[in-house]
Amino acid sequence: MELKFVLRKDKANKNGLCPIRADISINGQRIRKTIVGVKSSEKDWKNNRIKANLKNEKYNFHDEYNQKIKDFEDKIDIIFRYIRSNDLTVDKDYIINKINDEYFGENNLKKDFFSIYQEYIDKSKNRVVPGSIRRYKSNRKFFQEFEEFTGYTMHFDSINLDFYEKLTSYCFEERDTLNNYFGKLVTGIKAFMNWAFERDYHQNITFKKFKAPKDRIEVIYLTIDELKKLYNFKFENPKLDKIRDLYCFSSFSGLRFSDLKNLKSSNIYGDYIRFNIQKTRTIDHITPLNKFAKEILSKYKETIYEPLPKISSQKYNEYLKIVCAKAGITQKVNITRFIGSKRIDEEIPKCDLITSHTAKKTFVSNSLALGINLEVIKQTTGNTDDKTFETYTHLSNQLKIKEITKYWDKI
Repeated sequence: MELKFVLRKDKANKNGLCPIRADISINGQRIRKTIVGVKSSEKDWKNNRIKANLKNEKYNFHDEYNQKIKDFEDKIDIIFRYIRSNDLTVDKDYIINKINDEYFGENNLKKDFFSIYQEYIDKSKNRVVPGSIRRYKSNRKFFQEFEEFTGYTMHFDSINLDFYEKLTSYCFEERDTLNNYFGKLVTGIKAFMNWAFERDYHQNITFKKFKAPKDRIEVIYLTIDELKKLYNFKFENPKLDKIRDLYCFSSFSGLRFSDLKNLKSSNIYGDYIRFNIQKTRTIDHITPLNKFAKEILSKYKETIYEPLPKISSQKYNEYLKIVCAKAGITQKVNITRFIGSKRIDEEIPKCDLITSHTAKKTFVSNSLALGINLEVIKQTTGNTDDKTFETYTHLSNQLKIKEITKYWDKI
């Protein structure tokens, strides 16, 4: 890569002033660009600058003109350094685009892509919940593995449609990534790119064209009969007994696990609990307590576990499957997932599908089946996003069977 300035003597005007052209050579290609508004006489042009000649002639604007030349020189230097630091193979159009990009400058050389991604994670810690931070870190690791495997260098200018196509191939052909997880990766990179765009790290907006697929999946929850079966099952192992109580309390109240583990005795007010929802940052949220939830709280009152036992989310999800298996919740469930256009069908015992997240779905689905008003359910669970809540309120099989048979069985 090389830059030099040329005095265009062949374009001299009637006063002998000549335009100044920048000649840029890169990969055997040449780019020629006139420095707008800068002219010099042949006698004043020396060593790529316009020298002062104030004794014998009027001011020739050498300071302003030389600054324009230097600014252009600095811009080309930044472009060359950016290309080298990101190991890019570029063409003539790429250089012209960067020259014309008024926002492209020294700021683009600050850090590499993944360093800024880490900055994004660090600066998000005070505005998002811990679960989101874990997802950001997981996404960053996934993209680093993508770069290592494919050899596709990730930098702000390379997050384009070619990147999207390569990521799609890598996810579906190499990693067997389910569509919904792929959609979360795409949503994640778009959120990061938008954050970086707002801070002038780049001016590339191609990422806005990326599509994040989302397949509707089965709503896994315990029916009322299954929940009662689990609630009444006698466990010999005290640890499994506590896991069952935690899950049932969450299923009877609609509490997320993150709120369940933060629950304190001071949050309990007889018929309801008052607490701050961690995920949505809702203050003074009220959740009514039915008789089953009250019975579980009463079981641990004035014990070392009051109001409820504590356990890590990882261990909780691990033991939940054992608890449900021992309680006989083992009916096979048909699960359909998509990897790209490839359909995967499996029969899985229901106990293996139960996680902390299914407790809230159990509460919502069974509340719907019991005929509880939708708005009451929504306010009880503290859902502020209607779109998110739709995943919980997909009409339960119980309710469909109940409504259809109620009328048809009378015929």
